[in-house]
Amino acid sequence: MTDWTEGLEAGNARFTQLILRWIDNYAQRTGKSVGHLQHLLQVLAESPGTKSEQALSSVWHALSALSRIKPERAVVEATILLPLALESQDAEPQFPTECSKEVAGLLEQLRTLTFFGRTYLPDDQARAEGLRQLLMALVADVRVVLIALAWQIARLHAARDADEATRREVARETQLIHAPLANRLGIWQFKWELEDLSFRYLEPETYQRISRLVAEKRSDRQAFIEQFMNRLRQLLVDSDIDGDVSGRAKHIYSIWRKMQRKGLDFHELFDVRAVRVLVDTVEQCYTVLGLVHTRWHPVPGEFDDYITNPKSNLYQSLHTAVRTDSGRVVEVQIRTHEMHRHAELGVAAHWRYKEGGPRDDALEKRIGAMRQLLEAQEEGDDEALLESFSNLTTEDRVYVLTPKGEVRDLAAGATPLDFAYLIHTEVGHRCRGARVNGRIVPLTYQLRNGDRVEILTTREPRPSRDWLVPRLGYIGTARARAKVRQWFRQANQEENLAAGRQAIEAEFRRLDLDQEEIRKVMEKFNATRVEDLFVSVGAGDVTATQVAQAVERLHAREQKESEGIALQRRPVESDGGDDVRIEGVGSLMHHMARCCQPVPGDPIAGYITRGRGVSIHRRDCRQFLNLQGSQPERVLDVQWASGPRSRYASRIAINAWDRRELIKDIGTLLASEKVNVTGMNARHADSSDEVEIELTVQVEDFDQLATLLNRLQTIPSVTDARRLR
Repeated sequence: MTDWTEGLEAGNARFTQLILRWIDNYAQRTGKSVGHLQHLLQVLAESPGTKSEQALSSVWHALSALSRIKPERAVVEATILLPLALESQDAEPQFPTECSKEVAGLLEQLRTLTFFGRTYLPDDQARAEGLRQLLMALVADVRVVLIALAWQIARLHAARDADEATRREVARETQLIHAPLANRLGIWQFKWELEDLSFRYLEPETYQRISRLVAEKRSDRQAFIEQFMNRLRQLLVDSDIDGDVSGRAKHIYSIWRKMQRKGLDFHELFDVRAVRVLVDTVEQCYTVLGLVHTRWHPVPGEFDDYITNPKSNLYQSLHTAVRTDSGRVVEVQIRTHEMHRHAELGVAAHWRYKEGGPRDDALEKRIGAMRQLLEAQEEGDDEALLESFSNLTTEDRVYVLTPKGEVRDLAAGATPLDFAYLIHTEVGHRCRGARVNGRIVPLTYQLRNGDRVEILTTREPRPSRDWLVPRLGYIGTARARAKVRQWFRQANQEENLAAGRQAIEAEFRRLDLDQEEIRKVMEKFNATRVEDLFVSVGAGDVTATQVAQAVERLHAREQKESEGIALQRRPVESDGGDDVRIEGVGSLMHHMARCCQPVPGDPIAGYITRGRGVSIHRRDCRQFLNLQGSQPERVLDVQWASGPRSRYASRIAINAWDRRELIKDIGTLLASEKVNVTGMNARHADSSDEVEIELTVQVEDFDQLATLLNRLQTIPSVTDARRLR
């Protein structure tokens, strides 16, 4: 132990020794003198503000992460001194005189990243600001973000000793921002550790279960893979191909994601058994693919050519899966050494040591996409930034064609309106229809790979407020939604007030809600007056459906919060399953009252009948209010359960102008919404062609009912659709 470490506390001395050992290994790998790095570590360890085990522990974990991408010296120096920069958030940091301007510049940029402080990112606004700063730093100097990602790994390790709430916050922040960013930049070495550590905190039981399964099967799997690799190596030798064959680790989070995505059990996953082949040329990649498919049986649907069609983060490789003679399936990845270097290191494979260095197209493409993301966002639109970042980093994309044959990519689930706003804001504002592959489609149509999209426009821009209602499905991306909101924000206040009032009145009448209840939920939408809430709805910042849902659930939420954690209720045995819990009694038969027909989401109460168990009513049901007034001792507090739901009867009324195939169109819509009809009655007005149709339908909850009513009003000739008591 060197002299200056003797006075350190035990924990500090331990991590100091680990860092010194890392520095020695760095010297052996690079062949450079490291006396300067040792001196900087001494400055850190002896600094009054950072004499803590956590600071040295964080430096150790960050350097360990960075070692996988072979960092340059300036990055190492900045990482060692980073705790000094973070401890001086409110004052000018005092760095050692030996600190170069380059390192000081990196540290100054790192200081501006507020997510490095002792606080985490508890909400979308804070997370969006942290992401915005990350992207700005990335555009300025990619090395800053690489240090940031390594430091986030260190924070995850440090969170192990924190309380559960803190662990979950830093894990959510990692899953939302840092892991997707590492993936987009192609730094696989960072990505898997960020994902696994955050998954460990968010789903500890699932993490441990998969971890045990991986460990239990490891010896058997390794023996099988070793045998497979020996046979594959012999195939390469026989074909005069110089290739490296190795096993490929499958990480816990990726195993869980595949289990979720494909609905498989752990034992049904075949790519837990995987090998990788590295060769010199692209031609050899396809030659090896042919050898593998000739020797073993390819699994249908499991071949992906990412060499011809690289992923959005520029990842290239051939993926295939084959079934061996014993019936077991193995995944095989085939790529060149250069492709592997890019896959492992991403932008870290393109260190730019100084301005004026050689241009790297791959690096520019990765960072260019982030720069466009920043430039495209309206100032302060946190939701749009977060969703656009999520869309950019996800690999679930659809690729469509313009009428001129140009390729445009959007997030999966995008609609023609999203495409229109991607082309140009004015095209989106003036959109009135769309043709896909030569056929007129609704604006809610979800685009598919290979679709050729043509937007039909009008002379004057006229967006619809309906486009902002998520359940109607007009818009799937935050970018398009932000453009529509911006249009309505620019409208005058009187117009927004009138439009908002009209939208809320229509929604509340359709759902049979009392508008007086709006005053109880104004604070939820940051409104001090009902008129302010109307203006927000008219401007598109809030939807009428959101207000209706807040009112509908107000009493149910207050009831649930008042029960406390310790209160346990036994589920009621009935034809309704476990959807209702009754307080203070054992299991009783119950049924849904026919007078008001409540559905999950409605505030409810129970009434003990004579001989028919408990009758479940809406709390505003007139019949229940009469019973409550005359026999309050028979009233029970009940709530909806959070378990699997049954279907509930609800009566709705539809007014429409009579025409042929009206009933057929209504039936088609009900089928598409997976809504059952148990009763129907139609009446024709004597003096007009108007018809009123009453339906009794079975819905799962309030959200499905509201969506159904909204969609019914889109049917041609339907003038109104509302809920009946």
